[in-house]
Amino acid sequence: MVGHAALSTDAIITALKAAGEATRYRILALLSAGELSVKDLTAILGQSQPRISRHLKLLTEAGLIERFPEGAWVYYRIADSSAERRLVQDLVALADPDDTALARDREWLAGVKREHAQTAARYFTENAADWDTIRSLHVPDTAVEAAMLKLIGTRPIGSFLDIGTGTGRMLELFAPLYQRAVGIDASTAMLSVARANLDKAGVAHAQVRHGDIMKLPMPRDSFDLVAIHQVLHYLDDPAVALAEAARVLRPDGRLLVVDFAPHGLEFLRERHAHRRLGFSHEAMRTWIEQAGLVLEEATDLAAKSAEEQLTVTLWLARDPRFNVAGVTKGLETA
Repeated sequence: MVGHAALSTDAIITALKAAGEATRYRILALLSAGELSVKDLTAILGQSQPRISRHLKLLTEAGLIERFPEGAWVYYRIADSSAERRLVQDLVALADPDDTALARDREWLAGVKREHAQTAARYFTENAADWDTIRSLHVPDTAVEAAMLKLIGTRPIGSFLDIGTGTGRMLELFAPLYQRAVGIDASTAMLSVARANLDKAGVAHAQVRHGDIMKLPMPRDSFDLVAIHQVLHYLDDPAVALAEAARVLRPDGRLLVVDFAPHGLEFLRERHAHRRLGFSHEAMRTWIEQAGLVLEEATDLAAKSAEEQLTVTLWLARDPRFNVAGVTKGLETA
């Protein structure tokens, strides 16, 4: 569970000084509703890019917000650390909801989000054929998702990482279980789709970031649950991705991998960029164990008709380390 970390007096004073200006307070109020780019904030606040960037720099230096480059753009969000986030939330909650400036900002924010959603919808429509073709070859997504939820169970999750988040669907699916979540993807276009989907679903406790899934931009021991959903078959070296996932797992953390069982549909390699035509249980177990994890369960969702030709497999692994009085230890061996 996320602890309530404390701030020093100097840090509090620095934060209050940074927040104690009209535009910067409005920026904090906007970012409390979700991450935004400099372009978004410029459009909403009606100020020049250099001026907005200066305000963002001061808020970042005070530790109240965080900066994440994504291609040619930069996104900002409220700081992930519990103390600074709580301070911002408390400051924003004190505002009169009928304040003229803040109400206007919310209206413009809604317009910006509508524009994002329209852009995402256009992108998805243009690229939907690939997803629809592949979906028609295996059991329905609803069945796969139900199996995933059953495998993970109902125990609350502190932090969740979705590797190769795509449309952000896994962040939506597990939203009732986690306290905070991050989705990583190398495609800025797909991240736009994910942001629009999370906004539409009202998932405010998840964020998406641009990053290399083979070299995750997170420190060791960061997440309680990591998911890799229909990603490994695009990779030349799935073992590296699994090792990276294991690196960021906390002691006793779980890794959920969902992908195809071995198949012979060569056209998926030729037309849909699949590098691997499925994975056997033996190969997955080997990679998982090489990453220092223990495979706990494997579930096959086999095709149920002549038209469906792909079997979807779910693998659940666990980090065998455990914590004793805050000290991480390995499993005892006989």
